[in-house]
Amino acid sequence: MFAFDLKGGLAAARRFCDRCKVFLLAVSLGGVESLIVLPIYTSHYRMSTHELAAAGVEPGTVRVSIGLEDPVDLISDLKQALG
Repeated sequence: MFAFDLKGGLAAARRFCDRCKVFLLAVSLGGVESLIVLPIYTSHYRMSTHELAAAGVEPGTVRVSIGLEDPVDLISDLKQALG
C-alpha cells in the first residue's frame, strides 16, 4: 500500500480514479484485487481541515493497494490514468 498527492487537488484525484481500469475504486473488499481510494471520502471523511493536515491527507491524496494482478498491467493502468 502507498499513497500520493496529485497536483490539482480533489478534481485531479477524482479524474485519476475515474481513468483507472484495472484498479477498483473501493475500500477494502477483503479480497486480493488492487484498489484505489480517496481517503478524504472514506477513512478521513469527518475530519476537519486541521485534522487532515495533521494526518498528512490532502484533498488530492490517493491511496493505492496492490493486489495480485499482473504487475505490468498495474503499472500500465497507473501510467495511463496519470496521462
